[in-house]
Amino acid sequence: MTLLDNKTAVVTGSNRGIGLEVMTTFAEHGADVFACARRESAAFTDTIAALAERTGRTITPVYFDLADAEQVKAGVRTIVAAKKKIDIVVNNAGVASGALFQMTSLTDMKNLFDVNFFAPLLFAQGLSRLMARSRAGSIIHIASTAGLIGDAGTTAYGSSKAALMYATKAMATELGEFNIRVNAIAPNVTKTDMHDQMDDKARERLIGSTALKRAAEPREIANAALFLASDLASYITGQVLRVDGGQI
Repeated sequence: MTLLDNKTAVVTGSNRGIGLEVMTTFAEHGADVFACARRESAAFTDTIAALAERTGRTITPVYFDLADAEQVKAGVRTIVAAKKKIDIVVNNAGVASGALFQMTSLTDMKNLFDVNFFAPLLFAQGLSRLMARSRAGSIIHIASTAGLIGDAGTTAYGSSKAALMYATKAMATELGEFNIRVNAIAPNVTKTDMHDQMDDKARERLIGSTALKRAAEPREIANAALFLASDLASYITGQVLRVDGGQI
């Protein structure tokens, strides 16, 4: 059974990690995808060509840097210019940084917020206007349990994700009248590049705090996004779905 037949999705950070799995899962379930990444590469070009051939879906690359608001706006214009109905937006791309509060510069905090909070909102702002015309859609933010549990060393990163989760609820309230659902997913440690960059002790402590005692696979986060994007979640909005292996 495919859950996204005849739908069109936009996924940021499609070139690796969770975003790559979201793009792949959505295409496997019948969606055409605007695959957003920061820059073009031969490997990514080959990946989307192979996925398009395997699934029979249209995978369209769109390149822009989330740290540059003008590039984000240009990305929106590129997607709008394609004149396709947009059904799903997944704000997945982000950056992580860990440092104790007293050692974190305001510049670093602002940079994290630019990419993890302001850029996703700017991107969703532009595309939600298009979605509102169809009076339907699903916006999904990939947040983090770091925005919920207040671990040491996560002041900047966790705060940016906490802000994104709050915005999810406010956006859901405002966009509900257009039948646009807005939800967030809060993963725990997931086997991506960020997993490999974490301090070993911090990573193992977080994994040890879960009931399942393991890190998530990217496909497990993508499956949660698939659910929220599909009509199976037609009455779910304004929620933060923790996909954290039972982090108590």
